[in-house]
Amino acid sequence: MENILEINSLRKEYDNFTLNDVSFKLPYGYIMGLIGPNGAGKTTIIKLIMNLIRKKSGDIKVFGTDNIENEIDIKSRIGFVYDIPPFYDHLTLNQNKAITAQFYREWDQDLFLRYVNDFDLDIKAKFKTLSRGMKMKFQLAMALSHNAELILLDEPTSGLDPVFRRELLDLFSGIIQDEKKSILFSTHITSDLERIADFVTFIKEGQIVFTDEKDSVLESWGVVKGGKELLEKEEASMFKGIKKHEYGFEALVSDVSQARKSFSTSVTIEKPTLEDIMFFMTSKNGGEDA
Repeated sequence: MENILEINSLRKEYDNFTLNDVSFKLPYGYIMGLIGPNGAGKTTIIKLIMNLIRKKSGDIKVFGTDNIENEIDIKSRIGFVYDIPPFYDHLTLNQNKAITAQFYREWDQDLFLRYVNDFDLDIKAKFKTLSRGMKMKFQLAMALSHNAELILLDEPTSGLDPVFRRELLDLFSGIIQDEKKSILFSTHITSDLERIADFVTFIKEGQIVFTDEKDSVLESWGVVKGGKELLEKEEASMFKGIKKHEYGFEALVSDVSQARKSFSTSVTIEKPTLEDIMFFMTSKNGGEDA
């Protein structure tokens, strides 16, 4: 399977945070969700891919080539949507478009105008007058109007109403029908990823917890429910996170088959959502709520 994006042993150091030994691959024609709590390193990864910040070590290949050595060509083939939009507040949408479009050799003005119409954007409005949701729509229109092959999205559905979010997810699914295009989608709205993602990479405190096919993750992980006395068993060491309550506990396991063998009929095991996995893995004290 050929990869549009390859990240190997990536490291970035700040005074109070380190992105440590991050590695994952995104094949052509697929959507990968990048999930994790705030401050986990998701935005840092996207900035490193775009060479907006300098890495400490590691390799990033986009379209099979080094992202720094071939930066200009790579960026011309990437569409990106950042959590903080990189446009001039005092200029109109049309003026911002005119400045940005000249950097893309395959800019499609007709397609841009179609998105402007579909997204109900006023290209004469100044960027600073737009709501957060409308700013995100403008970013999306810009990102999708130059035949981008890799689309990087940092919280693209944040601030959007549920109806437009649903339409946007359908749009993303349509984009990858062209098997030469892929999407890396960073978000904390995990229900969006459950609808459209093929792969999920979970990052916590700057390190990869897992990177795998979404369906494989949801089938292999589970939420175990049982009585508190089971927490004293040696087998409880397999729990990734624990939430205690008056009548028992809930816990996350990464191997449902092993959990069934260990606890037999003494527990109930349910299929998790991505939100369940994030909750148990990122709650304080390893997910334990005494």
